[in-house]
Formats: sequence, C-alpha cells, structure tokens
Amino acid sequence: MRNGHRLGRRFGWLWGAYGTSALGTWLAFGAFPLIAIQVLHAGPAEVAALSAVGAAVGAAVAVPLGPWVEFRRKRPVLIGMDLVRFAALLTIPAAFALGVLSFVQLLLVSVVVAAADITFRAASGAYLKTLLPGEDLLVANARFESTAWTTTIIGPPLGGAAIGLLGPVATVVADAVSFLLSALGIRATGSQEPRPERREAARMRAGDLLDGWRYILADTTLRPLFFNTALFNGLVMAADALLAVLMLGQLGFAPWQYGLAFAAPAIGGLLGSRLARPLVTRFGQHQVLVVAGALRAIWPVGLAFLGPGTGGLLLVMGVELGLIFCCGVFNPVYATYRLERTATGRVTRTLSAWSVTTKASTALLTAAWGALGGLLGPRTAIGLAGVLLLATPLLLPRRAAAPLAEPEIVAHVPNV
Repeated sequence: MRNGHRLGRRFGWLWGAYGTSALGTWLAFGAFPLIAIQVLHAGPAEVAALSAVGAAVGAAVAVPLGPWVEFRRKRPVLIGMDLVRFAALLTIPAAFALGVLSFVQLLLVSVVVAAADITFRAASGAYLKTLLPGEDLLVANARFESTAWTTTIIGPPLGGAAIGLLGPVATVVADAVSFLLSALGIRATGSQEPRPERREAARMRAGDLLDGWRYILADTTLRPLFFNTALFNGLVMAADALLAVLMLGQLGFAPWQYGLAFAAPAIGGLLGSRLARPLVTRFGQHQVLVVAGALRAIWPVGLAFLGPGTGGLLLVMGVELGLIFCCGVFNPVYATYRLERTATGRVTRTLSAWSVTTKASTALLTAAWGALGGLLGPRTAIGLAGVLLLATPLLLPRRAAAPLAEPEIVAHVPNV
C-alpha cells in the first residue's frame, strides 16, 4: 500500500467527479415527484409510475449497453454517460421555461437517466479496476462510500432550502450541472487506459446480453451475494416508501421531521465506511462481509413498532442509524469483493446485469408492497418486509472465496 493510502492524482479526479455528481443528485432528491405534483398537477398513480416505471424501463434499456461497453475504453463511456444525463436533465428547465413541460417528458427523462446511471456504474467499476492495483480497491471503495453518505447528509437539506426558495426545477438545473462537472473531472484523469480486447468480431452477439447473468450464476460466491443484495435492497426501499405514508399520513409527522429522521442517521454510513478497511485488516474480508451483511438485516423490523411523537421519531432515527452504519461497513467490502471475483474482461457486463436486476427487483417489490400496504395497512406491510429481511443473511456466501480459476493480470496505469 502506498504511503498514507495516496491513490494518485487520477483517482483524485475520479473521486472528485463522483462526489460532485452525488451531491447534485441529492440536491435534486424528490424534485421529479414535486414537479409532477406542483407543476403538472399529477395524481398519486402518475407519481408512482414516474418512480417505478422510469427505473424499470431504464433498467431494460441498459441491458444491451453492458456488453457493448465491455469492449470499449471505459473513460469515454463515463464521460458520455455524464453528458447524456446533463443533456437529458437540462431539457426539463428548458421545457418549463417555454411552457411545454409534460408528464411524458418527465417519464422519458427518468428512463434515460436511469439507463445512463446503470451504464455509468458498470463502466466505473471496470475503470477503477484498471486505474488501481487490487490491494487499493477497498480503500477506494471506502472513500466512495464515505462520500456517498456525506452528500446524503448535506444534500437533501440544501436541496430542500433551494426548492423552497427557487422551486424544484432549479434543483434539476443543479443536478444537470453536476454531471457536466463530473464529465470534466473524469476527462482530467488522463487517457492512459488499455484498450479491451474483443474475443471475436466487433458485432455483438445475442448471447452477450445474458453473459453477465451467466457469469454471476456460475460463480458459487457471487451467486448468493447477487440474490442477497437484490432482495435486501428491494425490501428496504419498499418499506421506505410505505414508511413515508405512515409517518406523514397516519402519524402526523411534519415533513422536516421526516427529512431529519433519514438525514441525521446518515452519519452512521460515514462512520461505517471509515471502519471498513480496519475491520477487514483485523478480521478478514469474508467475516466482515457476512457479519455486517447479517447485522444490517435485523434493524428494519423495528419500524413496525413506530408510534407518534418524539419517541417515534427517535425510534426511526435509531433504526436508520443502525441500518446505515452496517451498510456503511458492508457496501465497500461487498463492492471490492465483487470486483475481485469478476474477471477483468467481464466486469462491465457483470455489473450491468447486477444493477439491472437490483433496479428491476426494487421496482417490482415497491409496487407489490404498495399493494400490500393498501390491503393490510402500511404498518403491517412494513413489518412483513422486516421479517423477510431477517432471512436475507441465509443468502450470504458461506465460505471465503477461492482464487479465480484463471487469474488475470490487472493492467495498472501509472500515475501521471
């Protein structure tokens, strides 16, 4: 490990680009539903469709992009996806200014942004693996995780203030500009990236579309982790949607209390991400992955006992603090584990398949739990999600991963 864990100027630019776009995204958190409600006077069904359909269709659109990106240099793809998101988001304030903004446009933009986001995440994992040697991946992922939780703490309050002063369209402009700045940051990393080798003709085969899923399901350690993360993320997000209904509707919490209940506990993610590497050094990667993955599953069931008033608010904050802290430890270890278990020539397809599945399962479970909430009530549906989450540790890898059958030499690009 380099002295002081200095990962070099090129990683610094990539890290800065990530932080800028993450902050922009959190500044605009909730902007699309607010625009739909306040500007376009959309109803509950349309707002739900904006969230679920946009993510699901965006995931479907991203499916063929994974194998297409695999055999191209990742840095231009990252810049391109940032510019696509910048241009797509900028059409919203432009249409608003011209008085032609429509719900269909919001839906189309959400699809484009979701597809670009999945493709960017997949390409960034592959790019990171060429940018740094294997022993630095955990440090890098921990820094990304720490940045993600930091922007979660500061972004929504600032975005809420901006929405109150300037309206939700202004935060979409900020989000768009953040992607432009991210593209410039990635461009500053330099162009020393090895060209991926295509096994055969440049024409993409139909089988390539499923190659990421085949690779995951054939690996005895990636397979359980794949199902674990898809189910865990989907159930947590489904419960969170109903929690908003329970807190802001039945229990009468003010919007600022609801925001505080989720913003303040994000400090746990910051602390957890800082502890990830020391814990792995002391206890080993597999043990930290399993223990943190199991501990994060025990918290959400407590939300079923939520009541009104200060006690209820403290309960939500305590549950979210414990959950987010465990996720802060788990996420960088899991991201590193996944990169290490994936052959360099398959990273983009594998991460694309992973992201598509997570997006689709989250949309499906959110819709299903919305129906359950209507039938059983939000509290009962939240409790059911919490009980099912208690079973997700059974899907974590039971033993440490063996080395890849055919280890590849990761191209290390020197710092410039």
